[in-house]
Amino acid sequence: MGATAPGGTTTVVPAALRGDTRRVTHDTVPPAGPFEAAVPAGEDPGRYAHLLRRIRDAALAGERPPAAPRSLVGESWRRTLGFGVDPDRGKEQPEAVGPDEVEHRRHRGKLARALPVLGDVLLPAAEDAGHVMVVVDAEGVVLWRDGPRKIQRHAERLGFAVGANWSERHVGTNAIGTALAVGRPVQIYSAEHFVRSHHSWTCAAAPILDPVDGGLLGVVDVSGAAATVHPSTLALVDAAARMAESFLREEHHGVLDALRATASPLLAGTRDPVLVTDPHGWVAAAVGVAPVARIALPAERDSDHVWIPEYGACGLEPVPGGWLVRVLSDDAAEPAPTRVEIALDDPRQPRVEVVSASGRWSHRLTPRHAELVLLLAFARDGRSGAQLSQDLFGSPDHVLAVRAEISRLRRHLGGLLLHRPYRFADWVDVVVRHPSTPDQLLPASTAPAVRRLRAATAPPRETGVAS
Repeated sequence: MGATAPGGTTTVVPAALRGDTRRVTHDTVPPAGPFEAAVPAGEDPGRYAHLLRRIRDAALAGERPPAAPRSLVGESWRRTLGFGVDPDRGKEQPEAVGPDEVEHRRHRGKLARALPVLGDVLLPAAEDAGHVMVVVDAEGVVLWRDGPRKIQRHAERLGFAVGANWSERHVGTNAIGTALAVGRPVQIYSAEHFVRSHHSWTCAAAPILDPVDGGLLGVVDVSGAAATVHPSTLALVDAAARMAESFLREEHHGVLDALRATASPLLAGTRDPVLVTDPHGWVAAAVGVAPVARIALPAERDSDHVWIPEYGACGLEPVPGGWLVRVLSDDAAEPAPTRVEIALDDPRQPRVEVVSASGRWSHRLTPRHAELVLLLAFARDGRSGAQLSQDLFGSPDHVLAVRAEISRLRRHLGGLLLHRPYRFADWVDVVVRHPSTPDQLLPASTAPAVRRLRAATAPPRETGVAS
């Protein structure tokens, strides 16, 4: 078994890193458990670091190591060799993610909302211990780094910078990358790091999961000089990650409460079996059906009818922040189609109105969102991020800004807007209500595509652009 290292040379994976440790007869490092500190209880950290260096050097040289590495570490070393990381020089790093992309990554998910919780738990201890706190996204990109300035300067020299990628693929075995790989809390100490320049460090990291859909949001880590290693650090980092998840869970409960209040008028007096859910299928309210905590909504829909395992055939109608789900009987009539009206007839109050069998609701549009829904209404086949950037800014170079605005817009319109490419759902009828004169079509907009629409022949008061 081999791996190609930088420069095209072949790195042979030694037997000790292929899981063949039958020749090792000395005392071995304890096997990994579900929650394992890097330095065994009672061990002197300095002596143990020396043992780890001997284990690593012998394993990489294909010689008989004095002990087997922890299984967690040995498996990570094997993966790292497969990624072509050199144990002495590391791996040439790609250019770090730029400030605009970092900012986009910070706010496209939920980590930014949990950051104060992580800081409250970890930063006081980090200051006392001489550690930095680092938060990365699910891809391993460093989004935040905080702690004592002296330690931050040391981290910067190591490449531990905002925008850098600390997955195993890029920097080898480390607590962040290995926690991302195995999906559980990890502490890495001294020469357990694959790259030699990292041996003077210790780090402990724990994954943060989205309590709404179970997806990986990122990893929180504390790192410092190897001499500061302590078994309680891993427990503290894991506790911080669990507290962040708890905060997000309570936040989601608040979202469901607000959705329940919004849906209350729609449910009042109905005798039909209906549910109101958030976009992920969590149930906020139900009438006439056996209540469940969550239903399985399909990720992509090509009609307003879906099959839901708990209830069978159902009709979906958008409501602010989620869906109204009607359980259909076998002989149920086809419900009226969902209609989206983009109301631009009053230049001072652009809005979108959604009309379905459950009623009508509207949402006031920001100037940028008004531009986006107008352009998407006339592009039923969809527009890519680069195309919308060209439409709005006259250049394809503002994709990040487009993505951020679409993300905000989808918080209100939910499943009415799809992506890849960005477009209205095929099962939605879309109508644009125009102002009385072309020059009043979003008059403050400087977007090139909107200016072209204003310069066109006087449009009708209402344009149907349904698929």
